[in-house]
Amino acid sequence: MLRRDRVREADLLVLPERVVVLTGRAVDIVRRCDGRREVAAIVGELAERFPGAPVPDEVPAFLARLREQGWLR
Repeated sequence: MLRRDRVREADLLVLPERVVVLTGRAVDIVRRCDGRREVAAIVGELAERFPGAPVPDEVPAFLARLREQGWLR
């Protein structure tokens, strides 16, 4: 579950037994993981929002790491 900690001014990924502080553009990626969008759609949206960024390579790799950690299904 994605939460905003107003006291710390941080975005958190709240998991059953831990909390992960999201930094950089990680929250932009995780926010789009709503169960309706596929990875290609997320990549397309972010590539449009951040032209010139290495979105096509980095976003799928980031999402794969989240899945490996069990933080994302």
